[in-house]
Amino acid sequence: MMNFIERDPRPHSDELAIANLKQAFSAQKKDFLDNPTPSLASRLELLGALATMMLDNRYKIQQALAADFGSHPTQFADMVECLGVAGRVQYVADNLAEWMKQQARPIEPALYGTAKAYIQPQPKGVVGNMAPWNFPFDIGFGPIVEMLAAGNRAILKPSDLAPACSELMLEMVRTTFAPEHVAAVAGGLDLSKAFCSLEWDHLMYTGSTQVGRSIAVAAAQNLVPVTLELGGKCPALIAADGLTPAAVEQIIGCKTIKSGQMCVTVDYVLMPMAARDRFVEMVQKLFANNLPDYSCHKDNTGIINERHLDRLLGYLADARAKGATVLEIGGEVERSTRHMPFYLVLDVTNDMELMRNEIFGPILPIVTYESLDKAISYINHYERPLGVYIFSESRQVIDQVLDRTVSGGACVNSAALHAAVPSLPFGGVGKSGIGRHHGYEGFIEFSNMRSIVERGSKDLVNAMFAPYGETANALIAGALAQ
Repeated sequence: MMNFIERDPRPHSDELAIANLKQAFSAQKKDFLDNPTPSLASRLELLGALATMMLDNRYKIQQALAADFGSHPTQFADMVECLGVAGRVQYVADNLAEWMKQQARPIEPALYGTAKAYIQPQPKGVVGNMAPWNFPFDIGFGPIVEMLAAGNRAILKPSDLAPACSELMLEMVRTTFAPEHVAAVAGGLDLSKAFCSLEWDHLMYTGSTQVGRSIAVAAAQNLVPVTLELGGKCPALIAADGLTPAAVEQIIGCKTIKSGQMCVTVDYVLMPMAARDRFVEMVQKLFANNLPDYSCHKDNTGIINERHLDRLLGYLADARAKGATVLEIGGEVERSTRHMPFYLVLDVTNDMELMRNEIFGPILPIVTYESLDKAISYINHYERPLGVYIFSESRQVIDQVLDRTVSGGACVNSAALHAAVPSLPFGGVGKSGIGRHHGYEGFIEFSNMRSIVERGSKDLVNAMFAPYGETANALIAGALAQ
């Protein structure tokens, strides 16, 4: 995922924001000490307030997204940025009572007698969430669902690159929650540095691998555990039997979400050389039928700012200069709205900028392969991505790709859906991320899974204390005999 820690061109006071951050942090620390284990009822009340907040601000969310991106489809804002968070609340609320229960674990009665062993999920304390610009509400408020479910307090830092969304998010939090429960602060680079330097009980960051590394280093100074969602180059592998209209629809549909400004989008496509020209024809037909004049279509999300637009155009210029064929589909670049057409890039090489970096835009390179083994080796040449997407009807091929690649998640005959299912944990592996959020695994991520033993009777625990004698010898002999 792209770097979001950049300065907002509008004037702002990081000094004031840092003061507000420290004040909220202190208030939440105190509130946690006063009430370290919130009841199920109080957690559900906060979750209900969060869901209501999303629904009540539905139209404002649409407007803020359109303001920051230049244009943004209202239906997608509803489905993901608004209802997606509310749906996440519903799933967690339906299961939270069960998740909060003690989890009994086996304990050896010959040694421990009638003792009980169990795990009790416990809130960690005060948790920070550094959210990105591309899905400001979904990734800003979504993880707070599990943070609150686990009984924590939470402080959100939205991205400077989405100032309208950031301002709205601060207003939403301020009018919905007591600051000792949930708070939000906005500012620039100095605030970001101050944010990740606090002694959090857990810190989550979503953004680029490069910045994620610096976040991890800063957090390590205080031994703060982190959840890092960092993106990567997610491939779509079309097997020999996999090129179908449905496959093309899934790949292109995914790639056009937010104009490719999504960490789990398809970054490049792998396919047999014999299928390439047919794939291009099918893509062109799809746009002609469904998205004519794509670059000025109302459902085309604008690129977040001029710098990112220039970066993407630079990738295309670099690819052309190094021998690639670039096919422009659906119009032309419109700088006033930061709209881009869709681009297919053929004859790519690994030294091109669009193959060296996560693209984060409506550019789709096509890489051809001679055998499935070579396609898998090509995927493994890159860092482990957030997702691998396999298109095939062959169970053998599907299993082979799943078994021989490593990624945060995977989809079969679809793309990115693993990130949308509330019951599935979401996150990366290696340089695409650390940790998981969403669902039960998200609840665990933001919980201290506390191990507890309650001593009973009829045990031999004292055999482990000096001076050692016959009882200890008997225990050792019994263990060796097993």
